[in-house]
Amino acid sequence: MSHPASTQILVAGAGPVGMIAALALARAGFVTALVGPPAPKDDRRTTAVMAPSLAYLSTLGLDDGSFAGAAPLRTMRIIDATSRLVRSPTVTFHAAEIGETRFGLNVPNVVLNAALEQAVSEQAGVVRVETTVTDWNLNSSYAQAVLEDGATIRSRLVVAADGRNSPAREAAGINARRRELPQAALVLSFAHERPHGGCSTEFHTEDGPFTQVPLPGDRSSLVWVTKPDNARELLALGNEELALRIEERMQSMLGKIAIEGGRQVYPLAEISASPVARARVALAGEAAHVFPPIGAQGLNLGIRDVEDIALAAQAHRDDPGAPAALDAYARSRLGDVTARSGLVNLLNRSLLSSFLPAQIARSAGLTAMREIGPLRNLAMREGLRPGSGFSSLFRSSREQVGG
Repeated sequence: MSHPASTQILVAGAGPVGMIAALALARAGFVTALVGPPAPKDDRRTTAVMAPSLAYLSTLGLDDGSFAGAAPLRTMRIIDATSRLVRSPTVTFHAAEIGETRFGLNVPNVVLNAALEQAVSEQAGVVRVETTVTDWNLNSSYAQAVLEDGATIRSRLVVAADGRNSPAREAAGINARRRELPQAALVLSFAHERPHGGCSTEFHTEDGPFTQVPLPGDRSSLVWVTKPDNARELLALGNEELALRIEERMQSMLGKIAIEGGRQVYPLAEISASPVARARVALAGEAAHVFPPIGAQGLNLGIRDVEDIALAAQAHRDDPGAPAALDAYARSRLGDVTARSGLVNLLNRSLLSSFLPAQIARSAGLTAMREIGPLRNLAMREGLRPGSGFSSLFRSSREQVGG
């Protein structure tokens, strides 16, 4: 396979975060090698890409028209479906409350990957290398990737988007705290009788969240987080029996459903890497952070990783992998990653816990978001982009004082 012996930046991993990183860095003027096998074509999952992430993707040449088969998310609802002593109220968030037409788009992963692959193929400055890195040599001057055929590529910076078991992270000596969860996620798509109205509903259960997300027409995707044994049992059921189980869990809110072809089960884990950059390696996406599928945060957090990597690289253009550039990136990500992963992990643990104070705290928090308008507004804006809720709150306060 033909490829350069050296490049300014090497992106390891060709999933969505890796492809977005290659596009962003090439558009910033860096010659970039994107190394990794193509994304799988049989991924049945969907991804909620929130409005700020869509705005960033548009700067990389990907607008709504790039994502045929996506559906807008206009409303997001949380329902406590536990049988615990203390239950939380139903909380509904409408994008219109914060002046938005939608929170984002729910995009099938195969559609997202195809759009990104097309953009990468058309982007000047990206060299696509469809193979695997088998070893790394890292030193103070450069990073060297050893490929499957024994060939090598040198770069000044490595963006490690090579997944939760990231070999680049290990080579850089970055510690990753990992906790395997007693949960697995069943993912599938289904058709239903009643329209979803652009509403995504997250049912909180004792085993984890059960989340329905809109697809075009009267169709939805499902992420059912449950115990691994139960997930395997559900995977083995016939379509009619599984449909009845889903209807029951959803309290028949969408009427009769029909399971579409293809379903998959994924084990869940919590992973947190620290620091997120070291030894000419900057971690992005699941190489840096992994948490349960709650609140549509995963890919969106990875896209913000890419934004900050690109900014740090541009500020240190002569050597984007220098310690100063890596330190700047690590500092920029600390608050966002710590807050998002901490909140999601805490909420997930509160669902699994029978500890009464945890149930009370979760109920109190959701009740406050339902009853207190400014707090709900803050939560919605912060859910889209960190800092935007507080800046809006302060701006509103200044306007009221000024008025």
